[in-house]
Amino acid sequence: MTTRPTTGTLRAPGATLHYEVRGRGPLLLLIPGGTGGAAALDAVAGVLAADYRVAAYDPRGLARSPLDAPDAEQTVAEHATDAARLIDLLSPDEPARVFGASSGAIAALHLLTTRPERVTLAVAHEPPLLAALPDAQARRAELARVQHLFRTEGLAPALSAFTAMLLGTPGQPATLTLPPQAAARAEQTLAGLPYFLGRIVPPFMTYPPDLPHLRTLTPHLVLAHGTDSTSELPHRATTHLAALLPTAPTPFPGGHTGSTTHPAAFAEALLRALAAGPRDRHRQAVSQPS
Repeated sequence: MTTRPTTGTLRAPGATLHYEVRGRGPLLLLIPGGTGGAAALDAVAGVLAADYRVAAYDPRGLARSPLDAPDAEQTVAEHATDAARLIDLLSPDEPARVFGASSGAIAALHLLTTRPERVTLAVAHEPPLLAALPDAQARRAELARVQHLFRTEGLAPALSAFTAMLLGTPGQPATLTLPPQAAARAEQTLAGLPYFLGRIVPPFMTYPPDLPHLRTLTPHLVLAHGTDSTSELPHRATTHLAALLPTAPTPFPGGHTGSTTHPAAFAEALLRALAAGPRDRHRQAVSQPS
Protein backbone atom coordinates (compact mmCIF):
# COMPACT_ATOMS: atom_id res chain seq x y z
CA MET A 1 0.00 0.00 0.00
CA THR A 2 1.38 3.44 -0.94
CA THR A 3 1.24 5.82 1.98
CA ARG A 4 3.74 8.55 1.05
CA PRO A 5 2.23 10.77 -1.65
CA THR A 6 3.83 12.50 -4.56
CA THR A 7 2.95 16.18 -4.61
CA GLY A 8 2.38 18.78 -7.26
CA THR A 9 0.88 22.18 -7.94
CA LEU A 10 -1.64 23.30 -10.53
CA ARG A 11 -2.01 26.89 -11.60
CA ALA A 12 -5.67 27.90 -11.83
CA PRO A 13 -7.21 31.32 -12.40
CA GLY A 14 -6.77 33.17 -9.11
CA ALA A 15 -4.99 30.42 -7.18
CA THR A 16 -2.26 27.79 -7.08
CA LEU A 17 -3.58 24.38 -6.04
CA HIS A 18 -1.48 21.95 -4.01
CA TYR A 19 -2.36 18.29 -4.64
CA GLU A 20 -1.11 14.88 -3.54
CA VAL A 21 -1.34 11.53 -5.30
CA ARG A 22 -1.04 7.99 -3.92
CA GLY A 23 -1.45 4.52 -5.42
CA ARG A 24 -2.29 3.25 -8.89
CA GLY A 25 -5.46 2.49 -10.78
CA PRO A 26 -8.51 4.55 -11.76
CA LEU A 27 -8.51 8.08 -10.38
CA LEU A 28 -10.36 8.80 -7.15
CA LEU A 29 -10.43 12.51 -6.33
CA LEU A 30 -10.98 13.46 -2.69
CA ILE A 31 -12.43 16.92 -2.03
CA PRO A 32 -11.92 17.84 1.63
CA GLY A 33 -14.24 19.99 3.67
CA GLY A 34 -13.50 22.40 6.50
CA THR A 35 -10.00 23.81 6.83
CA GLY A 36 -7.90 20.65 7.07
CA GLY A 37 -7.19 20.32 3.35
CA ALA A 38 -5.62 17.18 1.92
CA ALA A 39 -3.98 16.39 5.27
CA ALA A 40 -7.41 15.76 6.81
CA LEU A 41 -7.83 12.76 4.48
CA ASP A 42 -4.35 11.26 4.83
CA ALA A 43 -5.43 8.19 6.79
CA VAL A 44 -8.37 7.47 4.48
CA ALA A 45 -6.27 8.03 1.36
CA GLY A 46 -3.69 5.53 2.57
CA VAL A 47 -6.29 2.77 2.68
CA LEU A 48 -7.93 3.73 -0.60
CA ALA A 49 -4.60 3.78 -2.43
CA ALA A 50 -4.55 -0.02 -2.46
CA ASP A 51 -7.34 0.07 -5.05
CA TYR A 52 -7.22 3.52 -6.65
CA ARG A 53 -4.94 6.29 -7.74
CA VAL A 54 -6.02 8.67 -4.99
CA ALA A 55 -5.65 12.42 -5.38
CA ALA A 56 -6.41 14.89 -2.60
CA TYR A 57 -5.80 18.62 -2.55
CA ASP A 58 -6.02 21.79 -0.52
CA PRO A 59 -8.99 23.85 -1.78
CA ARG A 60 -8.10 27.31 -2.99
CA GLY A 61 -7.32 29.74 -0.17
CA LEU A 62 -6.58 27.01 2.38
CA ALA A 63 -3.29 25.54 3.63
CA ARG A 64 -0.88 25.20 0.69
CA SER A 65 -3.20 26.54 -2.04
CA PRO A 66 -2.77 30.32 -1.88
CA LEU A 67 -5.03 32.81 -3.60
CA ASP A 68 -3.54 35.42 -5.91
CA ALA A 69 -5.84 37.99 -4.29
CA PRO A 70 -6.32 37.12 -0.60
CA ASP A 71 -9.68 38.92 -0.42
CA ALA A 72 -11.19 37.27 -3.50
CA GLU A 73 -14.78 36.12 -3.13
CA GLN A 74 -15.34 32.38 -3.29
CA THR A 75 -18.01 30.44 -5.15
CA VAL A 76 -19.09 26.82 -5.27
CA ALA A 77 -18.77 26.93 -9.05
CA GLU A 78 -15.09 27.96 -8.93
CA HIS A 79 -14.23 25.31 -6.36
CA ALA A 80 -16.00 22.65 -8.41
CA THR A 81 -14.13 23.84 -11.50
CA ASP A 82 -10.88 23.37 -9.57
CA ALA A 83 -11.87 19.74 -9.00
CA ALA A 84 -12.57 19.36 -12.72
CA ARG A 85 -9.18 20.91 -13.52
CA LEU A 86 -7.46 18.30 -11.39
CA ILE A 87 -9.40 15.47 -13.04
CA ASP A 88 -8.44 16.84 -16.47
CA LEU A 89 -4.80 16.98 -15.37
CA LEU A 90 -4.56 13.59 -13.69
CA SER A 91 -7.02 11.55 -15.78
CA PRO A 92 -7.38 13.32 -19.13
CA ASP A 93 -8.77 10.31 -20.96
CA GLU A 94 -11.11 8.78 -18.36
CA PRO A 95 -13.72 10.13 -15.93
CA ALA A 96 -12.95 9.89 -12.22
CA ARG A 97 -14.64 8.74 -9.07
CA VAL A 98 -15.11 11.62 -6.65
CA PHE A 99 -15.57 11.83 -2.90
CA GLY A 100 -16.44 15.08 -1.14
CA ALA A 101 -16.89 15.80 2.56
CA SER A 102 -19.04 18.63 3.98
CA SER A 103 -18.28 21.76 1.91
CA GLY A 104 -16.30 19.46 -0.38
CA ALA A 105 -19.47 17.41 -0.85
CA ILE A 106 -21.23 20.56 -2.08
CA ALA A 107 -18.44 21.13 -4.59
CA ALA A 108 -18.80 17.48 -5.66
CA LEU A 109 -22.53 17.93 -6.24
CA HIS A 110 -21.90 20.96 -8.44
CA LEU A 111 -19.15 19.11 -10.30
CA LEU A 112 -21.49 16.20 -11.02
CA THR A 113 -24.22 18.59 -12.15
CA THR A 114 -22.05 20.66 -14.47
CA ARG A 115 -19.44 18.15 -15.67
CA PRO A 116 -21.17 14.75 -15.51
CA GLU A 117 -19.03 13.41 -18.34
CA ARG A 118 -15.96 13.68 -16.05
CA VAL A 119 -17.51 11.87 -13.07
CA THR A 120 -18.15 8.13 -12.95
CA LEU A 121 -19.58 8.26 -9.44
CA ALA A 122 -19.77 11.01 -6.82
CA VAL A 123 -19.99 10.19 -3.12
CA ALA A 124 -21.14 13.26 -1.16
CA HIS A 125 -20.77 12.93 2.62
CA GLU A 126 -23.07 15.22 4.63
CA PRO A 127 -23.31 18.30 2.39
CA PRO A 128 -24.73 20.98 4.75
CA LEU A 129 -27.18 22.47 2.26
CA LEU A 130 -29.70 24.77 3.92
CA ALA A 131 -31.89 24.71 0.80
CA ALA A 132 -32.66 21.03 1.40
CA LEU A 133 -34.13 21.62 4.86
CA PRO A 134 -37.83 22.22 5.51
CA ASP A 135 -36.80 24.90 8.04
CA ALA A 136 -34.38 26.53 5.62
CA GLN A 137 -35.57 30.07 6.36
CA ALA A 138 -34.82 29.74 10.06
CA ARG A 139 -31.44 28.19 9.36
CA ARG A 140 -30.56 31.02 6.97
CA ALA A 141 -31.39 33.48 9.75
CA GLU A 142 -29.00 31.59 12.04
CA LEU A 143 -26.29 31.73 9.41
CA ALA A 144 -26.87 35.47 8.98
CA ARG A 145 -26.44 35.85 12.75
CA VAL A 146 -23.16 33.94 12.58
CA GLN A 147 -21.90 36.29 9.89
CA HIS A 148 -23.03 39.34 11.88
CA LEU A 149 -21.16 38.08 14.93
CA PHE A 150 -18.08 37.47 12.82
CA ARG A 151 -18.13 41.03 11.48
CA THR A 152 -18.94 42.77 14.75
CA GLU A 153 -17.49 40.61 17.55
CA GLY A 154 -14.87 38.45 15.90
CA LEU A 155 -14.06 34.83 15.29
CA ALA A 156 -14.68 33.23 18.70
CA PRO A 157 -18.34 34.29 19.19
CA ALA A 158 -19.14 33.54 15.55
CA LEU A 159 -17.51 30.13 15.73
CA SER A 160 -19.46 29.29 18.89
CA ALA A 161 -22.75 30.21 17.17
CA PHE A 162 -21.78 28.32 14.02
CA THR A 163 -20.87 25.18 15.95
CA ALA A 164 -24.19 25.32 17.82
CA MET A 165 -25.99 25.70 14.49
CA LEU A 166 -24.30 22.60 13.08
CA LEU A 167 -24.95 20.59 16.24
CA GLY A 168 -28.64 21.50 16.19
CA THR A 169 -28.47 23.50 19.44
CA PRO A 170 -28.79 27.12 18.27
CA GLY A 171 -28.69 29.72 21.01
CA GLN A 172 -26.61 27.53 23.29
CA PRO A 173 -22.88 28.14 23.75
CA ALA A 174 -20.82 25.58 21.84
CA THR A 175 -17.12 24.99 21.50
CA LEU A 176 -15.33 23.54 18.51
CA THR A 177 -13.47 20.43 19.64
CA LEU A 178 -10.95 18.81 17.34
CA PRO A 179 -10.80 15.01 17.29
CA PRO A 180 -7.58 13.66 18.81
CA GLN A 181 -6.55 12.46 15.36
CA ALA A 182 -6.57 16.10 14.17
CA ALA A 183 -4.23 17.39 16.88
CA ALA A 184 -1.18 17.26 14.59
CA ARG A 185 -2.78 19.72 12.18
CA ALA A 186 -4.56 21.89 14.76
CA GLU A 187 -2.49 24.95 13.86
CA GLN A 188 -3.47 24.67 10.20
CA THR A 189 -7.11 24.06 11.06
CA LEU A 190 -7.32 27.10 13.32
CA ALA A 191 -5.39 29.32 10.90
CA GLY A 192 -7.91 28.66 8.16
CA LEU A 193 -11.02 29.35 10.23
CA PRO A 194 -11.45 33.09 9.48
CA TYR A 195 -11.28 32.45 5.74
CA PHE A 196 -13.51 29.37 5.98
CA LEU A 197 -16.16 30.98 8.17
CA GLY A 198 -16.14 34.29 6.34
CA ARG A 199 -15.86 33.30 2.69
CA ILE A 200 -16.54 29.57 2.29
CA VAL A 201 -19.45 28.92 4.66
CA PRO A 202 -21.89 31.58 3.35
CA PRO A 203 -21.86 30.72 -0.38
CA PHE A 204 -21.56 26.99 0.19
CA MET A 205 -24.29 26.50 2.78
CA THR A 206 -26.70 28.72 0.82
CA TYR A 207 -25.91 27.02 -2.50
CA PRO A 208 -29.13 25.98 -4.30
CA PRO A 209 -28.64 22.53 -5.81
CA ASP A 210 -30.08 21.94 -9.27
CA LEU A 211 -32.57 19.31 -8.15
CA PRO A 212 -34.13 18.56 -11.58
CA HIS A 213 -30.70 17.93 -13.06
CA LEU A 214 -29.50 15.96 -10.03
CA ARG A 215 -32.52 13.68 -10.33
CA THR A 216 -31.33 12.64 -13.78
CA LEU A 217 -27.87 11.94 -12.34
CA THR A 218 -28.93 10.01 -9.25
CA PRO A 219 -27.54 6.70 -10.58
CA HIS A 220 -24.12 8.38 -10.41
CA LEU A 221 -24.57 9.83 -6.92
CA VAL A 222 -24.23 8.38 -3.44
CA LEU A 223 -25.39 10.59 -0.58
CA ALA A 224 -23.77 9.50 2.68
CA HIS A 225 -24.34 10.49 6.29
CA GLY A 226 -22.79 9.54 9.59
CA THR A 227 -24.22 6.98 11.96
CA ASP A 228 -23.38 9.24 14.93
CA SER A 229 -24.65 12.61 13.67
CA THR A 230 -28.42 12.05 13.37
CA SER A 231 -29.44 15.24 15.21
CA GLU A 232 -26.96 17.50 13.45
CA LEU A 233 -27.69 19.90 10.60
CA PRO A 234 -25.46 18.25 7.94
CA HIS A 235 -27.03 14.84 8.58
CA ARG A 236 -30.54 16.30 8.40
CA ALA A 237 -29.73 18.19 5.21
CA THR A 238 -28.39 15.02 3.60
CA THR A 239 -31.47 13.02 4.58
CA HIS A 240 -33.85 15.64 3.22
CA LEU A 241 -31.85 16.05 0.01
CA ALA A 242 -31.99 12.28 -0.49
CA ALA A 243 -35.77 12.35 -0.11
CA LEU A 244 -36.08 15.17 -2.65
CA LEU A 245 -34.21 13.28 -5.38
CA PRO A 246 -35.22 10.53 -4.25
CA THR A 247 -32.44 8.19 -3.25
CA ALA A 248 -31.57 6.26 -0.10
CA PRO A 249 -28.71 7.78 1.93
CA THR A 250 -25.84 5.45 2.76
CA PRO A 251 -24.64 5.30 6.39
CA PHE A 252 -20.93 5.81 7.02
CA PRO A 253 -19.12 5.23 10.35
CA GLY A 254 -18.80 8.12 12.79
CA GLY A 255 -20.30 11.55 12.54
CA HIS A 256 -19.65 14.59 10.39
CA THR A 257 -15.89 14.10 10.76
CA GLY A 258 -16.01 10.32 10.44
CA SER A 259 -13.14 10.28 7.95
CA THR A 260 -10.93 11.62 10.76
CA THR A 261 -12.34 9.77 13.78
CA HIS A 262 -12.90 6.39 12.07
CA PRO A 263 -10.55 6.47 9.05
CA ALA A 264 -10.17 2.72 8.46
CA ALA A 265 -13.87 1.91 8.77
CA PHE A 266 -14.77 5.06 6.82
CA ALA A 267 -12.43 4.07 4.00
CA GLU A 268 -13.93 0.58 3.87
CA ALA A 269 -17.45 2.07 3.63
CA LEU A 270 -16.27 4.31 0.82
CA LEU A 271 -14.67 1.38 -1.00
CA ARG A 272 -17.98 -0.51 -0.82
CA ALA A 273 -19.87 2.48 -2.22
CA LEU A 274 -17.37 2.87 -5.04
CA ALA A 275 -17.37 -0.85 -5.84
CA ALA A 276 -21.15 -0.79 -6.28
CA GLY A 277 -20.64 1.71 -9.08
CA PRO A 278 -23.32 3.66 -10.95
CA ARG A 279 -26.80 2.26 -10.52
CA ASP A 280 -29.18 1.34 -13.32
CA ARG A 281 -32.12 3.02 -11.65
CA HIS A 282 -32.92 5.37 -8.82
CA ARG A 283 -32.90 3.98 -5.30
CA GLN A 284 -36.04 4.95 -3.46
CA ALA A 285 -35.79 6.53 -0.02
CA VAL A 286 -36.38 3.93 2.68
CA SER A 287 -37.33 6.25 5.52
CA GLN A 288 -38.86 9.63 6.12
CA PRO A 289 -36.44 12.50 6.75
CA SER A 290 -36.00 13.52 10.35
